Amino acid sequence: MPEFDAVLLIAFGGPEQPEDVLPFLENVVRGRSVPPERLAEVAGHYEAIGGRSPLNELTYRQLRALVAALHEAGTPLPAYVGMRNWHPFLADTIRQIHADGVHRVIGLIMAPQQSDSSFEKYQRNVSEAMAEAQVELEVAYPEPFFDHPLFIEANADRVAECLAQLEAPETTLVFTAHSVPLDDPHHQRYAEQVMASARAVAQQLNHVHWQVAYQSRSGRPQDPWLEPDLNDTLHALHHRGVRSVVVQPIGFVCDHVEVLYDLDHEAAATAQELGLKLLRARTVHDDPKFIRALVDSVRTVTQLHNG
Repeated sequence: MPEFDAVLLIAFGGPEQPEDVLPFLENVVRGRSVPPERLAEVAGHYEAIGGRSPLNELTYRQLRALVAALHEAGTPLPAYVGMRNWHPFLADTIRQIHADGVHRVIGLIMAPQQSDSSFEKYQRNVSEAMAEAQVELEVAYPEPFFDHPLFIEANADRVAECLAQLEAPETTLVFTAHSVPLDDPHHQRYAEQVMASARAVAQQLNHVHWQVAYQSRSGRPQDPWLEPDLNDTLHALHHRGVRSVVVQPIGFVCDHVEVLYDLDHEAAATAQELGLKLLRARTVHDDPKFIRALVDSVRTVTQLHNG
């Protein structure tokens, strides 16, 4: 069996300038009945963080670091980026992959935990993009990296930076991930993986005061989603007498609107109103430990299929 030819980093995508915001949001909600006022509200979130998302730029930084680390590890593979909702769209990337003579690809989904929208839907998107591009590739997907020791260690390093600033042993760590609706067929698996990531980071730090909360829910208010909500959690912690909190976005691998607005604006405002000291831990971005975790994911697939 021939070896894999390349790695495809699969990510959500984000607007890169203010005029991209509404077209990007229209791509995100295509096929769903979302009222215009909701789009305008979310567009306002982007305006508050500078009119753009750093997600694309950061994903390319991750790509460059991954290519260098794969070469250093003796698995030299080119890598491509394909986005669900913005340029480079998956179908365009797949056309380029095919034009470059690539036939077997490792599809690296840039989400730590598996919900339908963060894992299975991406795989469906790749199949749909191949059909749109009229290209047939063999794509293998690594297992999610939610519990990879180096992913855990990279996140623990970020939390430790915040704890060092607070010097308060009673600080509570709140690990967040994007909420998902309870009609997601894999919501329980997702919640278990989020909990496993959080527990591993807390254990790495030997920190006993921690919990999980969910953020960035959307959809109709009457539809049940994973809880507790982060802002509700901050209120509950304040009621219990907690005075300092570190929020760790364990469900994200780089900054985008859910981090820069939902945490740095909304959650920060809630904490200020309550008199809580809140620090937000950095996401892993292209941290060398995280990149080595991705290298392990790629190499595991190549060994399984080529060994």
